[in-house]
Amino acid sequence: MSLGYAEKLSYKEDVGDVGMSEMFDSPDDLQQKIQQLAKMIKKSKHLVAFTGAGISTSCGIPDFRGPKGVWTLQREGKGIPEASLPFHRASPSLTHMALVGLEKAGILKFVISQNVDSLHLRSGIPRQKLSELHGNSFREVCPKCGKEYLRDFELETVGLKETSRRCIDAKCGAKLRDSVLDWEDELPPTEMKAAERNCRMSDLVLCLGTSLQITPACNLPLKSIRNGGKMVIVNLQQTPKDNRASLVIRGFVDKVMSGVLHLLKMQIPPYVRVDLFQIIFNQFRCTSETKYAKWSLRVTSIHGEKALIPFIESVEVTFPERPELKTAVLHQQPFFLKRETLKSRPLHMVLSINFSEGCGCKFISIDYPVDFEASTEDINEDKNIVIQQLRDMANEDRFCGQSYVIERKLISDSGKTISTYAVATNIAQFDELSPSKTAHISNGEREKMNLGSGVDDISTANVPTKKASIDDINQDKNIMIQQLRDMTNKDQFCGKSSVIERKLISDSGKTISTYDVATNIAQYGELSPSKTTHMSNGEKEKVYFGSGVDISRASVHTKKEPQTSPTLTPTSLRINFLQDCLQILIDCREGDGDMNLVEWTWRYFSEENSMVEALDPEIKQDISFMEEITLVFK
Repeated sequence: MSLGYAEKLSYKEDVGDVGMSEMFDSPDDLQQKIQQLAKMIKKSKHLVAFTGAGISTSCGIPDFRGPKGVWTLQREGKGIPEASLPFHRASPSLTHMALVGLEKAGILKFVISQNVDSLHLRSGIPRQKLSELHGNSFREVCPKCGKEYLRDFELETVGLKETSRRCIDAKCGAKLRDSVLDWEDELPPTEMKAAERNCRMSDLVLCLGTSLQITPACNLPLKSIRNGGKMVIVNLQQTPKDNRASLVIRGFVDKVMSGVLHLLKMQIPPYVRVDLFQIIFNQFRCTSETKYAKWSLRVTSIHGEKALIPFIESVEVTFPERPELKTAVLHQQPFFLKRETLKSRPLHMVLSINFSEGCGCKFISIDYPVDFEASTEDINEDKNIVIQQLRDMANEDRFCGQSYVIERKLISDSGKTISTYAVATNIAQFDELSPSKTAHISNGEREKMNLGSGVDDISTANVPTKKASIDDINQDKNIMIQQLRDMTNKDQFCGKSSVIERKLISDSGKTISTYDVATNIAQYGELSPSKTTHMSNGEKEKVYFGSGVDISRASVHTKKEPQTSPTLTPTSLRINFLQDCLQILIDCREGDGDMNLVEWTWRYFSEENSMVEALDPEIKQDISFMEEITLVFK
């Protein structure tokens, strides 16, 4: 349930019974009922799940009628409760993923949901096997052609109202509408017909986390009973349909579903969220011949350049091979950068995409090379295949942050290059041996694991659980250390680790594992060996140039292939110096430059070339000339 959704609904005095006390079965009764439910599901030929807000409370989304539910607190005059994370970043619960496991096994045939949080779709339930009776806060619908659009941001309206976007079908173009019902709206016929048909076919309807009070939706499970089927209710509060149910379970839905799948010897699938965004590079056309290229870069939503990207907080653009170009930090959307640089010099940018609250990884770095005088190669990958590959990689690595380019295309008439990226931003894995535990995993962060059985929360490191005996490991230490060094130098950042040795001391029961980890890296610039860049994963570090000048910049990748410096003649040295100074002045004109870098550039050439003394008079004349121009710019 969305808090925004609750605030947008029209006022209604009578919302039914709220604030009812929660009841819990004894541990023995609960275990017996879980076993009974597992047997019923195993025998079922057409299982239908009917879900309510109670299956999303463990996702950080409050329900409606519980002790701290939305309607309960409103009736008490306390207002809307606070969610534990942004609504658009909520991840499916163990129950959501258990239903996915049952669907993939062919046991669960259909899901009927009263929730608008889109978590069933995010979890992986196919759209054709899902009826969202009350709509979806993230889904827009075209009223003319019926096309649906699933967004990564919450829609601004409820009540089937028009939104600010249009259908992208060239033959249609109608204004889109939100799909969320207000109190007086009728249930959508398409969703209702599919729900009714499956309830009539069902031999078992499993009601999870619903108070079964809202009509006509609450009467759907009864259609199964009328045709000889059974109904099971898992809810902490009494419902008006309890006396019609074959089994009523008072327990947390996550604990019940984890126990059921454990008895069915089924694994609860992990959840990996993959988000998409675009990088649009635009090289502006010039009417006259010029040495300089004007260009812009925009990080934008796949839903249109005007749409906000809810999962990106900021973007940092650095130029590792061009120290005279100032780092750009883009804090506000739209994330837009405009520059002017030499056409003859290829540009290598590194974009640090910093993610917002609720994402499992803090940032990713993207290398973005640009050659103004060469054509861009198109990329066209199968989106579904790429997304599945990212999910497999995240599950194997047990952390998120993996990214891939799905598509890159050049729009020749406009000069735009549009690149679409996919990135794994969240992962939740469910322990196999203790299925009631849910681990939300990010890059090495420790997370809370709620056992849902009255046991205090415990913190646990996110590491795989061994299923059988421990395998001994005995690697050559020197070889492993050298491999780590090679990998770190290649990737240009530290933090990689490996297991050198693992041994079980059988008489004491101890298992001792020895790890090595790359904790620091220092690399030296190609042209200026006195420079040392200390790099870490995205942290800002000092870069000391050995000439009394300290500047702070983001730790970025430097050129990987070593190059030998060309032999510079006095003329070429002076030309290089003037070109670099001119670029700084261009940046100053745009408001992004730093005149102190003119002096730094001179020192840079002074340290690198032995012919400076012979060029001193000319260079000094150049510096005086630059200082005069500087006064104009200032």
